Amino acid sequence: MDKYTGKRLDGRYEIHELLGVGGMAVVYKAYDTIDDRVVAIKILKDEFAGNSEFLRRVRNESKAIAVLSHPNIVKVYDVSFGDRMQYIVMEYVDGITLKEYLDQQKEVKWKEAIHFTVQILRALQHAHEKGIVHRDIKPQNIMLLQDGTIKVMDFGIARFARSETRTMTDKAIGSVHYIAPEQARGDLTDEKADIYSVGVMLYEMITGQLPFEADNAVSVAIMQLQANPTLPREINPDIPEGLQEITLKAMQKVPSQRYQSAAEMLRDIEQFRRNPGIRFEYKYFVDDTPTKYVDAINNVKGTTGPVSYNDNYEYEEDLGKKRSSGKTKMIVAGIGTAFLIMAVILGIMLVINQPATTEPEEDELVKVPKFVGMIYEEEIKDNSEYTENFTFTIKDGNDPNQEDGVVLKQTPNEGIEVKKGKEIVLTVNTQGELTTVPDVTGLPQDKAEESIRKWNLTPNVVTVADEETAKGYVTGTNPSKNTEVKPGTEVTIYVSSGPAEGIAVPAVIDKTLEAAKADIIAAGLTVGEVTAQDDSDKAENLVIETNPLPGVKVASGTKVDIIYSSGKQSEKTIDVILNLPKDVNEDISIKIYVDGKLDSSQSGVVNPYLTQNNLYPLKFTGSSGVQELVVTLNGQDYVAFDLDFDAGKPTQKWQNEFIPTSSESSEPESSEPDTGGGTGEGDGQGVTRD
Repeated sequence: MDKYTGKRLDGRYEIHELLGVGGMAVVYKAYDTIDDRVVAIKILKDEFAGNSEFLRRVRNESKAIAVLSHPNIVKVYDVSFGDRMQYIVMEYVDGITLKEYLDQQKEVKWKEAIHFTVQILRALQHAHEKGIVHRDIKPQNIMLLQDGTIKVMDFGIARFARSETRTMTDKAIGSVHYIAPEQARGDLTDEKADIYSVGVMLYEMITGQLPFEADNAVSVAIMQLQANPTLPREINPDIPEGLQEITLKAMQKVPSQRYQSAAEMLRDIEQFRRNPGIRFEYKYFVDDTPTKYVDAINNVKGTTGPVSYNDNYEYEEDLGKKRSSGKTKMIVAGIGTAFLIMAVILGIMLVINQPATTEPEEDELVKVPKFVGMIYEEEIKDNSEYTENFTFTIKDGNDPNQEDGVVLKQTPNEGIEVKKGKEIVLTVNTQGELTTVPDVTGLPQDKAEESIRKWNLTPNVVTVADEETAKGYVTGTNPSKNTEVKPGTEVTIYVSSGPAEGIAVPAVIDKTLEAAKADIIAAGLTVGEVTAQDDSDKAENLVIETNPLPGVKVASGTKVDIIYSSGKQSEKTIDVILNLPKDVNEDISIKIYVDGKLDSSQSGVVNPYLTQNNLYPLKFTGSSGVQELVVTLNGQDYVAFDLDFDAGKPTQKWQNEFIPTSSESSEPESSEPDTGGGTGEGDGQGVTRD
């Protein structure tokens, strides 16, 4: 258990449970005993307590954030900055982040995306009017409630978090996908940076993918500065053109070309909502000037150590020494120009020295052209320009507004470099001549079959019991009436066999086993096979299921099988593969603690150097619930997991760096582990025991 759970802050806030751990703070669910409400409390980490400049900025910013009052913003109730700890009390929101929702859905309908975006923009409009700029708008900072309400979190956190320089590494990749170009470049930012981030989120929602993706954060930042995104309609042709225009205007790299305020973007969205066919005639990505290289990013790539950025978004060396901005840009620009000239010369030399005839390399790369909009049979199928470089797989599509045979979608998208011979999947419009399923409901079977055939369709008769339709008459079809289908399509005709006869199986689910047996016998049926089932959420001896199901009509005397809960949970096994420290060639004392108790059967002494791939396998058994696993090496808290036997898997909570010491001198005096060493899942920090 961590050091705050179960405690009361300032005699008022009862800490109930840990909700999450961030870069600056730990967030808890708590109860406000004075105002009688559940709240969320963000407690700043201990490492920030000694930074007076940081605390000053947090204190001033928190006061400003507290004035925000909007239904789409998580409300700040209280701010406390004592000598020992600093915390912020906020509205508790019971929901999931927009990031979690997008991970589940992959792609949302554009109407839903607009619904979310409007709420985010209203929150930003309110904040901007109060002089507060978020600077870290991303799906991870957006909460989504069950009723579809959006709540924006962490207002102002990005602004004062920059007082501590942070290295631009993969750890920043969650934010770098959404930051505005001026943020990546190190310029001062205003509310238009938030607009850019909203544009990126809207792009992600309607296309199902981010506009810029790369292997590391710096590469993504370079793309934010230099690259243009694929047009949303090329990824998803169902996106209305007006919505594409709104998205791209918000994502313009030059702030003056973006929406200048949240209110301005809201006005365009409102026009689009009233008329989804609207065209704003915005023009994008037309640039006749040569490619420009960005000094700040060249600066990043030119450093030998980690690169960080400070509160003014100026890139710095890891030691924190500020560069002379103008002088550095001149030097970097000169280096970049020299680099470019050398690259051109090298390219010319390679062309000159190239043999007259060369066989293509096995891994030769070719750029995927734009196939969307082409007629497959006429422009692609027998065109050697394409067939020599790619193989094609065709999928049927159906867009009544497009010409027959036109390519509606392609994978991979235009502009991507792939190996020669790569498979390209084309979705081709195959609407052709369609026919309509006639309405035959209420007709006799023979008349219905005759009508289906007249429409060049194939009838398939299925008999169903129906209380309201006379025997021999049609109750409906599949596909349903008025559906447009291809000629020859099979249409299932459902013909009534009249009311079902027999005895309905009684509803005995959730009743006790004895009561269920009595009801089945009383209905004139017979009790069949009775089976106990483990792992049920129902109490012992309660009926889980019957076969046939309740309500099904059967003949008198039919056997009804019963499945009931045994009340037992079957035992599950969870495997944990422990990664031992590398480059350690000495015996290490490993002790395994489960819920504070030593597991001597799996503890022992091992030399990591002699193990296979530095792995130490562990196995645990249990039936339900969560148990805490803590592993110590030479008495040092090394790693902790939650063993979730309901889910049947482990979840790592934290892990510390191992400091090699003598096993004999480092053995702890107590055999009980310090389970408070971790700071929560994903934090990666714990406390080494003395």
